Amino acid sequence: MLSISVKEFLFWKKKQLSKGGNIQSFAVLLDCIGGIPTSELNLLKINPEGKLYLKKNLDYLCSVWEDHLFNSTPIQHLCGISFWRDLKLKVTNKVLIPRPETELIVEIVFKIFGEKSQKLFFAELGTGSGAIAIALALAYPFWEGIATDIDQDALGIAIKNFKDSSEQSNLRFCCGHWWNPLESFKGKLDLAISNPPYIPRDTYEELPEEVKNFEPKIALLGGEDGLEHIREIIQKAPLYLKKKGWLILENHFDQGEEVKKLLIKNYFTSVEIVKDLSGIGRFTIGRYK
Repeated sequence: MLSISVKEFLFWKKKQLSKGGNIQSFAVLLDCIGGIPTSELNLLKINPEGKLYLKKNLDYLCSVWEDHLFNSTPIQHLCGISFWRDLKLKVTNKVLIPRPETELIVEIVFKIFGEKSQKLFFAELGTGSGAIAIALALAYPFWEGIATDIDQDALGIAIKNFKDSSEQSNLRFCCGHWWNPLESFKGKLDLAISNPPYIPRDTYEELPEEVKNFEPKIALLGGEDGLEHIREIIQKAPLYLKKKGWLILENHFDQGEEVKKLLIKNYFTSVEIVKDLSGIGRFTIGRYK
């Protein structure tokens, strides 16, 4: 461990942030590579005469931060870690970096089923890093879940994240396209969740460099209108859900009404567009019959 005065560190921190970026990304860098958790960071100004211990020297941390700023490399890729809810998840360019707004999916589940619930069976389609499925498996230890992904590399990351997050065994992982790995579970799911690729082609071409150049296209692009995968998931959902089973989807900010129509057309009731913390209709949910 490298020793440095708090005063010197705070001066260096101010200089780095003056180059650009945001405090949240900088906090990820300091936690994952510098070894300074956010809780400790917030206390430094209280004792500026003290000492701080770093895993890496300031020059190294500076080089990583400048790679993030000047090459648009996501800080999560440089650190290999993304913080999501109370999880610390491994991420690479094989999986989508889980977004803060997606955390609300777990809150939607809490609202539907309550924070304590009887044993239920759920699936997450297109799990990526495993964030949503892992959060639910931990919150509901009596539930059984299956998380699917078409990419075996992504699935390997999700499996590792689950093992690192818990000693539970109530979540399984299967490789395949959307519902295909769940053929033997038709009519058995109480809940299905998906944050599928939903970016329309024209919008995809305009995405920021840090997204388009570093995150997997397969996890973002949803066809010409962005609804290609959402249509497939909704159309096949009645085969796999129990009656009264729920489907929760994340969609693009302007797709809620179209997704709502698709759910109603496929015999879903209690259909609702749920807004995120920015007031955007980020999720569309429905109950099968």
